[in-house]
Amino acid sequence: MDDREILELLSIRNENAIEKISHKYGKYCHSIAKTILGNDGDAEECVNDAYMRLWKYAEGKRPENLKLFLAKTVRNLALNRYNEINSAKRGGGEVMLALEEVSEFVSGKESTESALFRAEFMKTVNAFLRSLSERDCGIFINRYFEFLPTADIAEMYGVKEGNVLKILSRTREKLKKYLEKEGYNI
Repeated sequence: MDDREILELLSIRNENAIEKISHKYGKYCHSIAKTILGNDGDAEECVNDAYMRLWKYAEGKRPENLKLFLAKTVRNLALNRYNEINSAKRGGGEVMLALEEVSEFVSGKESTESALFRAEFMKTVNAFLRSLSERDCGIFINRYFEFLPTADIAEMYGVKEGNVLKILSRTREKLKKYLEKEGYNI
């Protein structure tokens, strides 16, 4: 069943839509949450919460890209859960390491007045990502969106981990220069 058909089921409030979504995207969503949280129980809870958010969201709107909507929702829920779990004990883990790597570009908290700035900033970052090669973009997204360990990314792309680290370092530097060229003070 394609996404258009699934979204149609959601729009008519057919509960089979969640089953279809789970069948099509459940493993993908679970892997995102588990990479961030490190355990199946919390990951499954985030995935279920994402399905609930999609169900509520679909009452008035349709996401343009179902897979992206789910990935972003699961990721945000997992990061929130991660922060709850680790608020007393900071440090360690791929999530914190990845966030530290791009900390000069990412603010930890967002005020209401910065929402518009963030939206414009994300458009700029997305334009930058589209300018990258498919491989470099994929490596960047796997590291900083899905928080995959660099060793796993290296295996996925059939390169050495050192190459992944160099690509990430160069891409961060390119991003910094791109953002500065676009008027952002980094």
